[in-house]
Amino acid sequence: MLIRSFRELDVYQRSKAVAIESFRLSAAFPKHETYSLTDPVRRSSRSVSANIAEAWGKRRYPAAFVSKLSDVESEIYETQAWLDYVQECEYASKEIADKLIEDYEKLLRSTWA
Repeated sequence: MLIRSFRELDVYQRSKAVAIESFRLSAAFPKHETYSLTDPVRRSSRSVSANIAEAWGKRRYPAAFVSKLSDVESEIYETQAWLDYVQECEYASKEIADKLIEDYEKLLRSTWA
C-alpha cells in the first residue's frame, strides 16, 4: 500500500488520538492551572503529531527527517513529565495518567521502529 499523506500513517493517527485524550483530560484541570499545567500539556501533546507531520515533509532529507523524529521524542518525554505532575497533583487517577504515559511510550517505540 502506497502512503500518500502523513494522515495515513498509523503513528500519526495514534499520536493525534492520544493528544485528544490528553486535551480532554486537561479540560478538567483547575482554572488556576491554566498557564502552568493545562497549556503545556495541550501544547506538548499536540506537538507530537505535528512533528510527525513535519517529519513526513522532510522524509527525502535523512538528516532533517531524523531531526524531526528527535523532536517527536522530546515532545513525548515532555508530555510524560507533565502527566507525572497531573498524577502527583491528583488531577487524574494513577490509572488514567499511567495509561496515557504508556500510550506515549508505545508511540515512542513505533517512531523509531
